[in-house]
Amino acid sequence: MRVTKITTMLLLACMTAMPAWADSSRILGTGGASTIEGAAGGGIVPWAALVGYGSEGEWGAAAFSTQLRVTDYSLDAKGLAISYNNRVEVSYARQNFDLGTLGDALGLSGHRFRQNVFGLKYRVSGDLIYGTLPQFSVGLQHKNHLDFAVPALVGGLRDSDDELYVSAAKVWLAGVLDRNVFLNITARYSRANQAGLLGFGGDLGDKRDVLLEGSGGFFLNRKLALGMEYRQHPENLGFSPQDAWKDVFVAWFPTKHLSVVAAHADLGTVATLPDQRGWYVSFAVSY
Repeated sequence: MRVTKITTMLLLACMTAMPAWADSSRILGTGGASTIEGAAGGGIVPWAALVGYGSEGEWGAAAFSTQLRVTDYSLDAKGLAISYNNRVEVSYARQNFDLGTLGDALGLSGHRFRQNVFGLKYRVSGDLIYGTLPQFSVGLQHKNHLDFAVPALVGGLRDSDDELYVSAAKVWLAGVLDRNVFLNITARYSRANQAGLLGFGGDLGDKRDVLLEGSGGFFLNRKLALGMEYRQHPENLGFSPQDAWKDVFVAWFPTKHLSVVAAHADLGTVATLPDQRGWYVSFAVSY
């Protein structure tokens, strides 16, 4: 059975089984959404928050599906994550990156890059809402590229690698104009090209760099939030620059069990093709 089928089965099992064992003590929206890499966060940046709404002694969980469409490429990501005690989170995501225009130019029409992302996150200290200090979390992601022939041809050195990151996040209730305001800063130690979709390391360098990422925004009301994200990438590949990823998003949390995020994304130049802009939408079922 293919991994994609297994993932779908796990998503369905998670959706149907979660009400029997998950609790939901935390405030609406404090579990964030799901990143394209599976961890709790925005669309492209992991947050210090842990997935779901479980608090002390409780479980949290989320199953998600994200579709990104830009000028010449597309990305589909699906996965799930669980947390316990609002302390530790384990996640998995499967990414399928369609080469689109570049694939047609290379004679690889319909070709996709597949990547598995396994994640572990641990809340070290602090709280998103209570107290003066932000919530601090550390995370580890192991990425495994499953279609490495093309990335290797353009200079990629590795088909798998590990990334470390540290995140700090805070929510200020009634922070500005009586609106709840949130901010997350993440530092990632990585050599991933385009988040690993073009492999790791390259002809220009094979050392990990400290890359900065951030998310911030505010709630228009209890269920609707506006925000933006930013994510740096290293310059490891001589054949193409790697621009920072940016997006502006709207997130809707109609209940604690559902979140919907829509965003306009600007990925800059990806694999020599410039001006990669478009939209993504993400759905998550959570507890």
